[in-house]
Amino acid sequence: MFDIFGEMGSAEEINRTADGLKAEGDTENILKLAEENGIDAGFAQMYIDGDIEELCDIATAAFGKIDIEAAQLECVEIMDDWKEYIKTACLTDDELAVAVRRKEKSLKGCIGAWLKYSFENAQDVDREILKASGVRAAQVKLGIPGMGRAKQIIRDYYKG
Repeated sequence: MFDIFGEMGSAEEINRTADGLKAEGDTENILKLAEENGIDAGFAQMYIDGDIEELCDIATAAFGKIDIEAAQLECVEIMDDWKEYIKTACLTDDELAVAVRRKEKSLKGCIGAWLKYSFENAQDVDREILKASGVRAAQVKLGIPGMGRAKQIIRDYYKG
């Protein structure tokens, strides 16, 4: 993950690197920089062609990091939903988008915060629900955070 250029902690760092590569005429490595940071190759080509001034903005940089990390974690089902919650929140909260890109923060850490919440707040599942589900366990607990709580966990993890 970040094997060629290393993990970059901000959109500015990515753009400075891209600017240096562009000044050297190194379009091949601009494409590699974009790929390594989860930035669409179409944006990279527009940057190379001079159609856009920067390779990425803060939201694009955040999305790219999240997507790269998610691919490594093989996020499915609720974890994929949580990943999308983060991306959606980055669209309306620039401070969060900047925080997502920080080197000391990760999707793995945020999912870990959700998991911790889930275990600490697990509630017994009603016996009638267990009966309806066909589950024959003596006790079942569930603590998956709702959307509002999940969004609060995102903000607390990345901004806190």
